[in-house]
Amino acid sequence: MFLAKIKGNLVSTPKNKFLVGHKLSIVHEIDYNFNYIGNKDLIALDLVDAGIGDNVLVVQEGDAVQQILGHSNAPVNTMIIAVVDNIEITE
Repeated sequence: MFLAKIKGNLVSTPKNKFLVGHKLSIVHEIDYNFNYIGNKDLIALDLVDAGIGDNVLVVQEGDAVQQILGHSNAPVNTMIIAVVDNIEITE
C-alpha cells in the first residue's frame, strides 16, 4: 500500500465489461507530508468515490484487488481503498 494524490480522472467509453460503471483515477505517490514522490503517474480503480486533489490510500497487488472486487475477471491490480483525511505520526 502507498499514499497518493488524485491528479485527474480517466474517461474511456469502450472498456473491459468488468470495468463498466467503475471510475478510473490518475494518482501519483506522495510522502507523509503530502509531497509528490518520483515522476510516475498510475491509473487506479476508484471504488471510494474520491475526487481530484484528495489524498488516498492505494493498494497495488492483484490478490487484494480480486478480494475487494469479489472476482478475478477485471484486469486491475491498482485500486484506491480509502480517502486519507489526516496522518498522525508519533515518535
